[in-house]
Amino acid sequence: MPHLKYKRVLLKLSGEVLAGEQGFGIEPKTIDILADEIKGVSEMGVELGIVIGGGNIFRGLAGSAAGMERTSADYMGMLATVLNSLALQNILEQKGVHTRVQSAIEMKQLAEGYIRRRAIRHLEKKRVVIFAAGTGNPFFSTDTAAVLRAMEVGAEIVLKATKVDGVFDRDPMKDPSARKFSELSYFDLLEKDLKVMDATAVTLCMDNNLPLIVFNVKEKENIRRVLMGETVGTLIRKPR
Repeated sequence: MPHLKYKRVLLKLSGEVLAGEQGFGIEPKTIDILADEIKGVSEMGVELGIVIGGGNIFRGLAGSAAGMERTSADYMGMLATVLNSLALQNILEQKGVHTRVQSAIEMKQLAEGYIRRRAIRHLEKKRVVIFAAGTGNPFFSTDTAAVLRAMEVGAEIVLKATKVDGVFDRDPMKDPSARKFSELSYFDLLEKDLKVMDATAVTLCMDNNLPLIVFNVKEKENIRRVLMGETVGTLIRKPR
């Protein structure tokens, strides 16, 4: 077994990552490549939990901005994360990766209900656990759900998978001269208003001293490189 810097991690995937180049829904080629990456790190012996957003299908904030009542819009967003979770579970199991989906909203025919001790037991047995439906509550993002689940199951770090190479002072997709940060503190993230995670998620990380790495998941083997302790993306942690 390779030497791992992190043994139990929480991977946060945005729904947009699953959409690939088509920009919406689930692109088969993209989710297949992602599943291969996850299979590779699972075979390294990593205990891996995953939280997926639902923005490729429906985003609660967007629905609210369009005039929909916020609570209903957020519940619709949670259901979108369940669709993504089931899709990822299906392709992982086709590749021989033992996977469990645990939903914060009870739906017995589709997924287990979220039970912390059961989730930890699955991780100990080296099953990939996908946490669906956010926190199960409106007004909380899937970023906040990822940090919450990471703390509950004792993950050592949150890996925030994005489409860019880390955290920048400006949007690198719009401004090629944007400067990348190799390391930041939680306070820097909040003070500079860098749109990486919402303030609730960042504050949870800060209060519980849970480190966070923001990295480009589209670059092959980046997840493995992070787990091996290589310098990838932007590390966010308490100042030394």
